[in-house]
Amino acid sequence: MRWLRRNLVVIAGLLTLAFLILPNAVVTVFSFNKPNGRFNYEWQHFSTDAWTHPCGVADLCGSLSLSLQIALWATLGATVLGTLIAFAVARYRFRARGTVGTLIFLPMAMPEVVMAASLATLFLNMGVSFGFWTILIAHITFCLSFVVTAVKARVMSMDPRLEQAAQDLYATPLQTFLRITLPIAAPGIVAGALLSFALSFDDFIITNFNAGSTVTFPMYVWGSAQRGTPVQINVIGTAMFAVAVLCVLAGQLVGRRRQRS
Repeated sequence: MRWLRRNLVVIAGLLTLAFLILPNAVVTVFSFNKPNGRFNYEWQHFSTDAWTHPCGVADLCGSLSLSLQIALWATLGATVLGTLIAFAVARYRFRARGTVGTLIFLPMAMPEVVMAASLATLFLNMGVSFGFWTILIAHITFCLSFVVTAVKARVMSMDPRLEQAAQDLYATPLQTFLRITLPIAAPGIVAGALLSFALSFDDFIITNFNAGSTVTFPMYVWGSAQRGTPVQINVIGTAMFAVAVLCVLAGQLVGRRRQRS
């Protein structure tokens, strides 16, 4: 009992981690399955056919490519705009500063279905055709808040004396920003960009309201779940999970090397 009390927090953490990883493990296992019917819900036979032909299902890789393009452009747009807004809110004082902070926080607190319906109504009233650009604008809109929050927290924790020291050493404003401010704010910017990419690629509700006839990868998965789930979806999910884990491990290795140096 003493050992259990001492390690209760560790055990609870490991159990929680195992519960979170379990769905990914199931997806990985069933990516090597060869179902007899249309649905890949029961284990039948071991096979690597889906791994050798990941684009063997019609429109699967097309929807995946579209989701990646939207996620990349949404990440770029949200990161640039969100970084500028974060610096403005954190560094400057103006009359509408509190209102801007509230408006930035609203997309994070608002239910996605409300925001999705609002954006769809806006596009309809403006007479905009639904498709790639409406999805991109919608994704930039809801990703912007997460970037601003991440970058703002990093900027507000910066020591202003570092920039003052650079100015005392006759550094120009551009040199101070590129060599002092930007490197310090970089972790927050990268965190906001990664979060934006993940949210944009994974989004379904907002995309479904503003996509029209355009089909992204989450929408393809939702549609295939009704008529038959191909094994290739498990393959792509497993590959994406592996890439995410590798990125996290690479980030930790780089951080440890910097600490040692």
